[in-house]
Amino acid sequence: MRAGLLVGLDVLEAAEALAARWRPSQVWGMSPFNGSTTEAVWERFDPRIFLRDGPSVAKVQAAFRSAYHLPRVGAVAVGIDDAGHLRELVDALAHEVDHHVVTEYRRLLQGSRQSD
Repeated sequence: MRAGLLVGLDVLEAAEALAARWRPSQVWGMSPFNGSTTEAVWERFDPRIFLRDGPSVAKVQAAFRSAYHLPRVGAVAVGIDDAGHLRELVDALAHEVDHHVVTEYRRLLQGSRQSD
C-alpha cells in the first residue's frame, strides 16, 4: 500500500481498515516519495520535524523513516538504482519517529477534510 507523508487521509484510513480486516503477518508500504525525491514538494517541505533528532538527518531520510508510520507498516519498498541512496535510506532506520508529531499531523489531515 502507499505509505508516507504524501498519502492522503482517505488512503491512510482505507489502508489501515484493510490491514485490520485482513490481519496479515506484516504490512508493507511503497512509494514514500510519490515517485521521486526531486519533486518540488521535498524542496518546500521539511519532513525532519517528524523525527526526534530531525536536524541531524537528511530530508530524504526523514521522509523515508516517517513513511513507516503513515500508515504503520513493517517495511517500505522503494525503487533505487543508486547504492549511495540506498545506504542513506538504510541509515534512516536508526532514527526515531516522534509519535506526537505523527498524531498531530493526522489530526491536521482530519481537520482539513472536515473543512472541505
